[in-house]
Amino acid sequence: MRVKPVLGDWEIPRIASIRTLEQRRFVELAVPGKVGSLFQDLNTVPTRVAIAGSLYGQEAQSEFLEALREKFFAGEPVTFVADILTATELQYVIIETLDLQESGQRPDQLDYFLVVRESPPPPPPPDPLGGLDTGLLDDAAGFLDTVTGALDAIAGLGNIPDIADPTPQLSGALDGVTTATSGLEESLAPLTAIFGTPDEEDDA
Repeated sequence: MRVKPVLGDWEIPRIASIRTLEQRRFVELAVPGKVGSLFQDLNTVPTRVAIAGSLYGQEAQSEFLEALREKFFAGEPVTFVADILTATELQYVIIETLDLQESGQRPDQLDYFLVVRESPPPPPPPDPLGGLDTGLLDDAAGFLDTVTGALDAIAGLGNIPDIADPTPQLSGALDGVTTATSGLEESLAPLTAIFGTPDEEDDA
């Protein structure tokens, strides 16, 4: 089953002929003192496809010209499919030449000739990160997870006493010392009566 040539999403109508021009480019390098030359292969040049046809009737011509000129003036690569391109890698083309002709002898006929040229595919959309090292973003995300985990662990410990002011804790400990030494003064009273206090000896 033959596939009709399709340019983008538009099927090219009323084709009379279609042909391709495929060419390999060489550079000839002369060798001094020797007969003949060396040729350097520069690979193939972009493939061209020439398409010719005719349309009849004003309505058909108007629809054809609107669809074709819209793609021509856009100048953007579009897909192209045709049987003649079997076993080639051609996928995208741009319309390189557009030739239209009308004749007074055939007023209802519009002859067209267009050449499409192989074009590389459109570039991918720009990277929203602008080439930013995504590894830095991963490190930042990992650090945030670590901090969040630490805060969750602290929250799980419950109420933690405020150690900014140690007075409440020390006052409790001093109360215990005061209680333990409360009877020491009475126990030392007999010795104080015998030997006196250091202040009394100085006065004597």
